[in-house]
Amino acid sequence: MKKPPKPRITKPNLAWKWNGRRGIWDPYHRVTWTEGGKRRERAVKLDWQGDAERLDVLYWECAAGKHQRQKVQAQYTWRALIEAWRKDPRIQGKLSDGTKKTYRRDMEGILEKNADKDVRRTSKAAVRAAHAKLADTPRKADRYLQTISLLWNYGANKLDWPLGDNPTKGVDHYGKQREYEPWPQWMVDKLDEAPEDVRAAATLILNTGQRPNAAISMRFSDFDGEWMSVLDEKNDERMEVYCPQELRNFIAVAPRKGAYVLAKNLTQPRGYWALSKAFREWRASLGPKAEKYVLHGLRKLAIIRLAEAGCSDAEIQAVTNQSAEMVAYYRARASRKALSRSAQLRRK
Repeated sequence: MKKPPKPRITKPNLAWKWNGRRGIWDPYHRVTWTEGGKRRERAVKLDWQGDAERLDVLYWECAAGKHQRQKVQAQYTWRALIEAWRKDPRIQGKLSDGTKKTYRRDMEGILEKNADKDVRRTSKAAVRAAHAKLADTPRKADRYLQTISLLWNYGANKLDWPLGDNPTKGVDHYGKQREYEPWPQWMVDKLDEAPEDVRAAATLILNTGQRPNAAISMRFSDFDGEWMSVLDEKNDERMEVYCPQELRNFIAVAPRKGAYVLAKNLTQPRGYWALSKAFREWRASLGPKAEKYVLHGLRKLAIIRLAEAGCSDAEIQAVTNQSAEMVAYYRARASRKALSRSAQLRRK
């Protein structure tokens, strides 16, 4: 049988191989790379059935890493790595519940876009670009690097995966940031014009003194008349705290779209990062002078307001459960304002 001419369809990484047994040309999506000084290759046969349109669909599935054979063959995925880390009793036994929760949130972000991607193909350029993209939230950006590094080292050293050099090595961290700035009153006043979810989140943070993630994850069932159940995420501790009248009024009229005050659906709360994005968009509308303020600054403002109301350090800690050092730091901010006011009034 005379061999027919090879099909003229050409694309990057598309290779045609003669199948003598069947007497046809078979298309393959083929990629090559170097690993440990050796040339490696992965080829996926495309069952095109002689149909150019079908070939195009299969080709782009491979190019995106979504072809069924790629999913089956992938061994070193981010999903497999994270699941192994989470199930390792040697690791989990050393971590506090608060630390686990922090890692869980960061790892879910990795899984959202990279679950089935091959860890070995993560480049330093991609890591650096992702880190830079998070520049307006430097703590989150640096935590992303730390999580990638932690998982990479676990895969290489504990699972013996052939990962090569850690791609976070040499990527500069933003480093320790200054303490969160409490919001100025003009920005609090602007909340009347903010989107509903941003306004609700700010109300919860400011009146509970909780960290933003804990505040926006509150359920309606956390409120019981004069009292509310709040979460100290750092220590994974729940406390019964008196609920201020302003917050009781807010909860009484808040629309009930599910179990949570800020509801994604009937059974889930809005995600922190989705809410944070909405906040940053609103903040941008306020101009450059608002850029340095973040949601966490409302928690600091809560301390200052309590101090200005004459609360003792112990009373403030009973609300926010923060360290004595942190309460003292922000109390000093409040005290300076109060003292400057009385000093200036004496000029009259």
